[in-house]
Amino acid sequence: MKKDKLILLALAVSLPVLSADKLDIGKVEYDQSCASCHGLDGKGKGPFSEAMQLTVPDISTLAKRNGGVFPVSRVYDVIDGREAVKAHGTRDMPIWGKHYSVSAAPRYDDYAYNPEAAVRGRILSLIDYLYRLQSK
Repeated sequence: MKKDKLILLALAVSLPVLSADKLDIGKVEYDQSCASCHGLDGKGKGPFSEAMQLTVPDISTLAKRNGGVFPVSRVYDVIDGREAVKAHGTRDMPIWGKHYSVSAAPRYDDYAYNPEAAVRGRILSLIDYLYRLQSK
């Protein structure tokens, strides 16, 4: 009986975390991979921005600087490493493209797994968050 109550309590505590309307994968990706340089608001004032030799760009104005249209393809290429960005590393070994590929490795081998799809999903979630981060 006591074990059942513990299981119910654990489930009740974890439900808000598992709730789809509460989980923002793009924000989690941004907070973990981008905010240290670009800042929580995307304005380029993250805690590491002062240590950079380059000026960290304000990514909350990507759409504004592109005639009001958010540049989805260019942002995708920058994140996955197809477009060279000096601060992100070289095209041979881009920091985030490589990071996503390595972290997409399966944790278990008892199911079919497509690492490209996992990487693409994380990048698209991040792009969705960057789109929502744009200043009006």
